[in-house]
Amino acid sequence: MTSLPEPILRPATVTDAPAIAALIDELMPFLTLHPNGEGAEKFIENCKLAAIENYLSQSRYHYQLAHIDGVLAGVVAMRDNTHLFHLFVPRALHRRGMARRLWQAARDTALANGNTASFTVNSSIYALPLYQSLGFIATGPRVEMDGIAFVPMRMALA
Repeated sequence: MTSLPEPILRPATVTDAPAIAALIDELMPFLTLHPNGEGAEKFIENCKLAAIENYLSQSRYHYQLAHIDGVLAGVVAMRDNTHLFHLFVPRALHRRGMARRLWQAARDTALANGNTASFTVNSSIYALPLYQSLGFIATGPRVEMDGIAFVPMRMALA
């Protein structure tokens, strides 16, 4: 695969919520236990437009978007400067380094905003290899609840 051009990163605003919600919706089969989302209705609702608008309106969430040639290439969100809340990349860009770039941008922003301890994430099973490659370590076993499965993870700052 050819390498990706350098994305343009910028903070997200509430007006970006429709694009963010659409990206997450496209990736929902990677997140839910059942491809049709059965049993994950609460989780899915927390990824819909109204929920994303709500997150974007709160200062405790910091979203950043990546664009390549004007097209959305990914979104990353940090909650409370310590929890990697959202990290989504369109399927066509999976395994091409975009998630790593987004993580680095979110991490650097959180560090600049005063995080000195650690980062956490609840990794989907699909994204587990990515988070391990970034340096996150599982802090517990796989959890299945409300139609989704995840592994709680942590990265301590040296």
